[in-house]
Amino acid sequence: MEKLIAYIQLCRPHQYLKNGFIWLPIFFGNGLTDGQALYLTFMAFAAFCFMSSTTYAINDIKDVEEDRRHPSKKERPVARGAISRNEALWIAVVLFSGAMAIAFVALPVVCAHILMAYLLLNIAYSQRLKRYPIVDIVCIAIGFVLRIFAGGMAADIAISPWLVIMTFLLALFLALAQRRDDLLIVNDEGTRVRKAIDGYNLEFISLAMGIMASVIIVAYILYTVSPEVVAKHGTGKLYISGIWVLLGLLRYLQITFVEEKSGSPTLVLIKDYLLQGVIVLWLANIFILLYR
Repeated sequence: MEKLIAYIQLCRPHQYLKNGFIWLPIFFGNGLTDGQALYLTFMAFAAFCFMSSTTYAINDIKDVEEDRRHPSKKERPVARGAISRNEALWIAVVLFSGAMAIAFVALPVVCAHILMAYLLLNIAYSQRLKRYPIVDIVCIAIGFVLRIFAGGMAADIAISPWLVIMTFLLALFLALAQRRDDLLIVNDEGTRVRKAIDGYNLEFISLAMGIMASVIIVAYILYTVSPEVVAKHGTGKLYISGIWVLLGLLRYLQITFVEEKSGSPTLVLIKDYLLQGVIVLWLANIFILLYR
């Protein structure tokens, strides 16, 4: 039983929340009433869950020594010795096979290409790119953009450039918050948790997060009032939903700078009921405007 739990931990199913971005194209593309599009989006989501778990397994194999020095990552199954590197490698092979099987059987071939691009990006990130400041967070942001493209291509829905821009900016915002948490660990415990951390300091990250938050809200408002969006959805009231975007960003800034708990964006979302409430209200607001 302990072994099974360790296998599940290796896959990090809580991180599948990130793959929720795959659903944004169908949501904003008025496709929720299309059964076929829903099915294909779900299959793309499932394929990305398998592939993301593949990358986590590969990352844990590569970073086992580094993880053992991290105050929280040392509890990962490979780092604590619950799973050997060889076992983790075989699990990665099985997960990769599952992702590609779904892609080739149920999805357009372009989705398989996107999945491979995501895998290669993460391998490059794990092997080399994560060592370089700024480059490391850009790689993370590109991974989120690939999710958007996978969702759009699977459901055959045109992807708005605004959606790509806002996803990229939001991912940068979240990655910067995570780097800030790494810096706090260095300052408090003297433990250097990643090589790229030398290229950051608290002042830089604070300024960069402020810029990202500002650009995100401006881009969102411009999106909601743009003529093509108003014409596509038949409503000029999408700007109302901007209040939830603003509140969500402010809450995350509060978590980052006041509570200092921004180490894992996924765990922040799982544990913070206020942030969950804001996201639910935002989704409900958009759904009412677009579908009712």
